[in-house]
Amino acid sequence: MFLGVAFLLGSIAGTSRISVLISFFFVILGSLCAVIAISLKKRSLYLFFAAFFLLVGLFLFLSALKIIPVAFRQAWPLISVFSGLALIPAGWHRHGAFRSSYVVPSIAFVVLGSTLMIFSLGLVSFSFKQFILNWWPLLVVLAGLILVLVSLGTKYNAGDIKR
Repeated sequence: MFLGVAFLLGSIAGTSRISVLISFFFVILGSLCAVIAISLKKRSLYLFFAAFFLLVGLFLFLSALKIIPVAFRQAWPLISVFSGLALIPAGWHRHGAFRSSYVVPSIAFVVLGSTLMIFSLGLVSFSFKQFILNWWPLLVVLAGLILVLVSLGTKYNAGDIKR
């Protein structure tokens, strides 16, 4: 039923059936991972894949319908953003709360993907190479900040376990 509606929307928008089928393949794969997450013990891993594949499938479907006017070859940094966003529910499910061991890498993936997306879409007048050559000290500071936050988070989490 859902695939039929997708094909109908795709034919109205004038998109190919292949692009609609590929997007729904990811949605079905994400749904399958969600079902597996419900029935198995390693739920957080399958929950990550479920969220990731559902985000990819939704993006590909909206891109195929031209609702999002960006082709995947330009929007490839969204893979990093989707990975970061999918890590949040997986970490929440595993620990029952937000832990820095999941939140900090999640934020790092989202920031990395967003930064690469700016250059991929050509929203700035300079190249990524020029950005790295001029702003590399900022990258070192951010990497150090991420390491400090992860270190503090693991010390805080280890303190909870000992008590």
